[in-house]
Amino acid sequence: MAPMHAASQDDIVSTICKKTRNPSFCFNVLKSAGTTDLKVLATFTLNLAHDKVAQTHALALSLASKAADPKLKDRYATCAEQYDDAADDIEDGKNDLREGDYNGVNIKASAAMTEAGDCLDSFTQPPKDPSALSGNGKTVEDICSIILVIANLLLGRA
Repeated sequence: MAPMHAASQDDIVSTICKKTRNPSFCFNVLKSAGTTDLKVLATFTLNLAHDKVAQTHALALSLASKAADPKLKDRYATCAEQYDDAADDIEDGKNDLREGDYNGVNIKASAAMTEAGDCLDSFTQPPKDPSALSGNGKTVEDICSIILVIANLLLGRA
């Protein structure tokens, strides 16, 4: 039987990515992981989410301390709290993954995605957010979307 390395990685990546909210982003992320092992891919994307959430939390704190506009200041402070919660969710998700609780991973990734979404939603009214915060938030949602699909595959649901 011929080795299936390249095709099987492409197959796994395409199976996952076509179910995510941003397939091209997903392809780029999972290609760089260089594995077809779903648990390894889950760990990889959870670590990625952890880093992006931490970075976004720090950005929100910094923006809250510097913003002159009181409305923006409040929103940034609330976002900082939301990303703090999202960081806890991702940590819990990593623990759930280690314990083989894939439903837990799903629930925690979904919760982190909601926190990021709530922050994004707070900027639908003026004043506009001129920072990188919203872009970061969309990236967090995109990463969480990948984790959800992998968790479902691990649960045998997808």
